[in-house]
Amino acid sequence: MSDNITPLNNHAFGNAAGTSVLERNRVLRNTYVLLALSLLPTVLGAYLGVTMGFSRLFGGFMGFIFLMVGMFGFIYAIKKTQETSKGVFVLLGFTFFMGLVLSGIIEHTLRFRNGTALVMTAFGGTAGVFFAMAALATTIKRDLSNMSKWLFWGVIVLVVASLINIWVGSTAMMAAISTISIAIFSAYMLYDIKQVIDGGETNYISATLAIYLDLINIFQSLLSLLGIFGGERD
Repeated sequence: MSDNITPLNNHAFGNAAGTSVLERNRVLRNTYVLLALSLLPTVLGAYLGVTMGFSRLFGGFMGFIFLMVGMFGFIYAIKKTQETSKGVFVLLGFTFFMGLVLSGIIEHTLRFRNGTALVMTAFGGTAGVFFAMAALATTIKRDLSNMSKWLFWGVIVLVVASLINIWVGSTAMMAAISTISIAIFSAYMLYDIKQVIDGGETNYISATLAIYLDLINIFQSLLSLLGIFGGERD
């Protein structure tokens, strides 16, 4: 599964007590603004990755190790700086790195005759999932905190399956992993947005990181599925 990003997410929990509606709305607004801004370095990183061949850095088992070290290193740095303005720049650096990571599956998809259309479809589908989960999060009144435990174990299963498929290289297994990944990270996105709305997450940098990782996992899984079932070879 060299063209897939191993599922990863980040979640921070806060105390909703004493958090005003005005403060929650401010955090949510800042989260959405920073999330939109984070897409710019992602696109730049993906473009440079495709045009300059950086995607090769993430191939095979050693590439997977490099990916994990880079991702966890950035996430640690974001956590250490999330209460300062430096956290925004570290987050944007991380999103540039993730653009480089995504360049592998994008480059693979662009080899199809309809590759550009597949990439745009995956982007549109990811945006659709985001708007649907954001709308749903604003209408659901029940507490979704209990979801995190089950979703966490779902991610662990996906990680293990992804590692196995690096060696197996099964297209059917990749399709199954991608399908389950879309379902899990769509639910995680709902949970993460709801955490901000309910005041469980009060830091917009940490909230942006969590939702951004949900988006990345959904995008690459959609792109993988589209390539498997819709890719047209010359």
